[in-house]
Amino acid sequence: MEMRLEVVQVPVADVDAAKSFYVEKLGFVLDHDVEHIPGMRVVQLTPPGSAASIVIGTGMTSMAPGSLEGLQLVVPDINAVRAQLLDRGAGISEVQDMGGVLFAFLSDPDGNRWVLQGATPPEVKSAHLDPGASVQE
Repeated sequence: MEMRLEVVQVPVADVDAAKSFYVEKLGFVLDHDVEHIPGMRVVQLTPPGSAASIVIGTGMTSMAPGSLEGLQLVVPDINAVRAQLLDRGAGISEVQDMGGVLFAFLSDPDGNRWVLQGATPPEVKSAHLDPGASVQE
């Protein structure tokens, strides 16, 4: 059996404002913006380097705009990506160290909350896989 998570719906109120945010502020790639049937607009956007995409639009979901939280964008260098996002005008929190894994937080114009996660260092990953191991500081 094979299953791949490829698309996640993100509920927004203003499709054009959200599209602008994801493309201009976060650097997502616009895959398509189509109206398949009247009242159903599908805007698919992909984070740079990601195999999974998000979809925003109209006529697709009953989720309230801004109700999504916790989607994680994993990056190799969180400080560099955070600096790029700040330069693009995206509001993002300071980087927080949570047990050797670094995180920062941001929201889209509707309040959907995203997590930026730094790549887990090998020593932290191995400590999490081996309950008897401890992380060296």
